[in-house]
Amino acid sequence: MNSSNTPPEMTAHRHRLAPIFAYLMTLTAAFVAAQCFIWLQIPLPWLTGPLLCIGILSVLNTPVVSIVMVRNLAQWAMGSALGLYFTPEILAIISQLWWCVALTVLVAIALGLFSTQFITFLNRNNTGFSSRQQLVATAYYAGAIGAASEMTLLAERQQARTDLVAASHSLRLMIVTLCIPFAVTLIETSSAGSSTTLAPLPLQAFQPLGFALFALITAAGIGVLHYFKMPNPWFLGPFFASVILAVLECNLSAMPPGSSSAAQLIIGVSLGVRFSSEFLKSAPFWAFSIALLSLCLIAISAGFGWLLSQFVPVDFASLLLATAPGGIVEMAITAKIFALSVPVVTAFQVTRLVAVLLLSNWVYRCIYREAPAPESTSAKR
Repeated sequence: MNSSNTPPEMTAHRHRLAPIFAYLMTLTAAFVAAQCFIWLQIPLPWLTGPLLCIGILSVLNTPVVSIVMVRNLAQWAMGSALGLYFTPEILAIISQLWWCVALTVLVAIALGLFSTQFITFLNRNNTGFSSRQQLVATAYYAGAIGAASEMTLLAERQQARTDLVAASHSLRLMIVTLCIPFAVTLIETSSAGSSTTLAPLPLQAFQPLGFALFALITAAGIGVLHYFKMPNPWFLGPFFASVILAVLECNLSAMPPGSSSAAQLIIGVSLGVRFSSEFLKSAPFWAFSIALLSLCLIAISAGFGWLLSQFVPVDFASLLLATAPGGIVEMAITAKIFALSVPVVTAFQVTRLVAVLLLSNWVYRCIYREAPAPESTSAKR
């Protein structure tokens, strides 16, 4: 991986195959993997199957690719679909959980600080950094629970190794996306019964004309977030537009049949192609420390989610997804497939993402910014 700010997907010019042909091969492999996972009854097969399959092929330097625009359309589909769950009744219930959302933000920041110390300690003898300050900066932005692209941009401003930051977020997201569905399955199987207070409500059927207007409105949401340079506009733009329609009870149409499965497959592909053999060869111990950290974060999030479930009328599985150190899209998809509290999961994840992006630089400057050298202080005198 390079240290540029381009999206982490592999591009077609790295392979001799024509881009379209390589992409069709990638989609075929992903579809076969999804069918195998369905046959094996593995949780979330349309996402986890392509993710694992394409990830392995990518590490083996197989010509697998992801087209950014197709991935963006998949994020649009998921954001539009998930926003429809936010009815006025659901929002009224979520508003009562404001203290849980605020506590989740504080825990996320604390976990970021814990991650920094964890990564720094395990890589204290790593000679791939120009200074200890660069190691700390890289560890801080690699361990922050935020979006990969935004954390990479912030890391560049602090002279951190952006290649490791981007790769770390990709690896953590892959581990969380693969592990969490199994954890949710275990919770759902072992629990005597879960709260359905915030379970998804039935949506109306697909209407072609209504969907055309719905698509235009959600596309406008993308444009607005792009204009204000907000993070993840292809998901959050349609999501916020769809939430407004749901709150106003403007039921234009549901998403087309099969769109959810197709979007999951495409998102799984876009996650899988982020991995390369170069990263594993050049920084094997760093990759190991991120993998170990990811498992620790999942365990801590599970404990925090269980604690919250003792005080609020939301099931443990939903709160696990709401507090998990994964991406908004992946955790919301998991909640949707398992018929859990999609609004709670999405609201928690969106609020945490925005808060971490706004606060991460300030927290870094307050805690980890290198103090001025004594010589410079005496010189001023």
